Amino acid sequence: MMSMTKIRRRNSAKTAVAAVGVAVATMAMVGSSAALAQQDDTGARRARADAVRGGMTVNRVVVEGSKKVEKTALLNELQARPFARVTNATLAADVERIKNIYNRVGRGYADVSYRVVDLPNGRYDVVFTVTEGDKTGVKAINFVGNTNYSSSRLRSLMTTTEMNFLSFFKNSDVYDPDRLASDQELIRRFYLKNGYADFQITSAEAYFDEAQGGYIVTITVDEGPQYRVGNVNVESRMSGLDVSSVEGGVSTSTGDVYNADAVEKSVQAMTNTAAKQGNAFAQVRPVGQRNPETHTVDIGYVVEEGPRVYIERINIRGNTRTRDYVIRREFDLGEGDAYNKVLMDRAERRLNNLGYFKKVRVTNEPGSGPDRVIVNVDVEDQPTGSFSVSGGYSTSDGFIGEVAVTETNFLGRGQYVRVAGSMGQRSKGIDFSFTEPYFLGYRMAAGFDLFSKYSDETKYARYTNRMTGGQIRLGLPITEEVAVTFRYSLYQQEMKIPNTLSEPYNDCTNPIYGTTVLNSDGSPNAYYCQNNGEASLAIKEAVGKTLTSLAGVTLTYNTLDNTRDPRNGLYVEVKPEVAGLGGDSKFFRVTGDARYYRELTDDIVGMVRLQGGHIRAFGGKDLRIVDNFFLGPTLVRGFAPSGIGPRDISTLDSEANAVGGTTYFGGSLEAQFPIPFLPRELGLKGAVFADAGTLFNYEGKTYFPNSSYNTLLEGYSPGSMCSYGNTGTAQNCIKVRDKNVIRSSIGASILWNSPLGPIRFDYAYALSKDDGVKVDGVRYGGDKTQAFRFSGGTRF
Repeated sequence: MMSMTKIRRRNSAKTAVAAVGVAVATMAMVGSSAALAQQDDTGARRARADAVRGGMTVNRVVVEGSKKVEKTALLNELQARPFARVTNATLAADVERIKNIYNRVGRGYADVSYRVVDLPNGRYDVVFTVTEGDKTGVKAINFVGNTNYSSSRLRSLMTTTEMNFLSFFKNSDVYDPDRLASDQELIRRFYLKNGYADFQITSAEAYFDEAQGGYIVTITVDEGPQYRVGNVNVESRMSGLDVSSVEGGVSTSTGDVYNADAVEKSVQAMTNTAAKQGNAFAQVRPVGQRNPETHTVDIGYVVEEGPRVYIERINIRGNTRTRDYVIRREFDLGEGDAYNKVLMDRAERRLNNLGYFKKVRVTNEPGSGPDRVIVNVDVEDQPTGSFSVSGGYSTSDGFIGEVAVTETNFLGRGQYVRVAGSMGQRSKGIDFSFTEPYFLGYRMAAGFDLFSKYSDETKYARYTNRMTGGQIRLGLPITEEVAVTFRYSLYQQEMKIPNTLSEPYNDCTNPIYGTTVLNSDGSPNAYYCQNNGEASLAIKEAVGKTLTSLAGVTLTYNTLDNTRDPRNGLYVEVKPEVAGLGGDSKFFRVTGDARYYRELTDDIVGMVRLQGGHIRAFGGKDLRIVDNFFLGPTLVRGFAPSGIGPRDISTLDSEANAVGGTTYFGGSLEAQFPIPFLPRELGLKGAVFADAGTLFNYEGKTYFPNSSYNTLLEGYSPGSMCSYGNTGTAQNCIKVRDKNVIRSSIGASILWNSPLGPIRFDYAYALSKDDGVKVDGVRYGGDKTQAFRFSGGTRF
């Protein structure tokens, strides 16, 4: 009994101890729970949630404090999304993603934290808090090892720029490793294009300088010598292929500076030629052999049969707006065709150049068999429409404003549509354009234009003109450099002469010069009317409506390296036209314009321009005055609009009575250079120029026997012959001063190639001109100069 009692007591003691232990443990758990509850804001509750539940179910995600980056852009990059299960590791990774996004927009000091809010339904709200901080960008881009090209020239190739006073509205100065890697490729291609076949970028380093508050980028290069093309050979390893048939695609010649781009174009052209001849699997492989002693590269093009792989399927993915066929038509290959890597790469470049997509990526994956391949085209649509309000000023048109709506991918069909209206001091108009880039499924652009434009020429002449009509066109690319466009235009011109108190150019009663001479019956005498400053009789006789039916061709040759800011290349445009397929005008006309650009130094670009034109009537008709050429600063700067060429000197106001010419030619020399101490992205450049040219050969009517003004004459019959007096006037004739004098000028310019539109300031001094003729101390005729000229517009 005794022992049993002891045992019970011992068990009771153990029970009591256990109870105390349980109580202590319970108290410890309670205390631990209280501690966890107190640490909710510091993340302890999240740790418990992870440990107990193995993750949290997200109710919603909120971003606080983001101003420089749109919240939707941040949310789209996060793994934490409504209804997703996340852990602390997931949220920590999302914090790093947000920081990386801010790094890409130049906010390297951005601080990001997160917290979770426990909801009654067992879910959690995730809140990311962002403190954006100040902008951190690229303070300096330094080059080491470059001797053939200056650092400023290499920096101009890069999309990454340095911080300056423009940093408040640009983001190209943000340090982005991906963009810097892309810039290195641009530099490498630039050197390879200019003959430096051994070029290497040995290092590209970027470090954050706390003292300067930004990144310092240092790119070290090894340029090597410049190579020229040595021997060029084409070798065919395909039976039945005529080598001479593909040699025409070779654009590298012995003695040329080695150009990697020219080699790539040659490969593409030769591949296309071989494929068109039925060699579907032909591939061209370039082989280069450097000769360091002679600094030449022997280039060989090996045409051989590639692997017999067919395209099983082309998948178009990611296009939410652009239609599939708009993407597929950029491929010269289709499903079932032989796969060709060169043609696929060209299609990818075409898609990128369309401007319809933010990004384009073409990849391959194995097909259903070893000889089958599936091509995946991943794209991301971007906005292609724009609404613009433009304003500008020019010395010829005065202030002018324009409102335009443009869509380059209309309804996702790849069509171009534009409607615009303009209103200005001396001009106004409206136009509509439509272009289908693949007409009837072929690579040719068809479109039409409708327009109506009113221009007030009274500042430099004595008339106004309204042109209303339309044009249809069809453009065919012959090669990458050559294109031809066929055009047909039908338009009506309505010419008027103002007749108001402020502009009395057509009434013979309100003289601008002298006094009105009356007939015996008190009517104004038309003989003296021509001397009172009114419009020329030729212009008066041209008043009214003229319908012109015109067919023409535009031939274009373009090798410019950049159409907006060219540094090298040639652009030639020739336009032969004929009018007379109906309408009131019958003439042949041809105009031409050629511009050649070449880098003279790293920073100076030279430009040579030649232009000319000629027009001639046929069918026994005289040229109408509205068909003549009226030129000024577009031919020789330093002269006013319509300031050059034949003029009617039978009026005292001959400077304002240009009658136009039928032949012109001219040339310009210009050197463009960056303005020192200004950042290149500002878009400002300076230029010096010299122009020379002439306009001559008036072939219009000079005798108007049936002029209505003859009825105003006292003592003259309507059909009387011209009899000029001392003033050079006659009752029914005009006297034209038509001198083939070379006009020339020199000057300087400021060019602003701003992102809002091109603006140009020209100041020119005329070196030679036609001074006219003096009669009784009065000067008749002569060119009209204009030293300063401003033109351009902005979009805001």
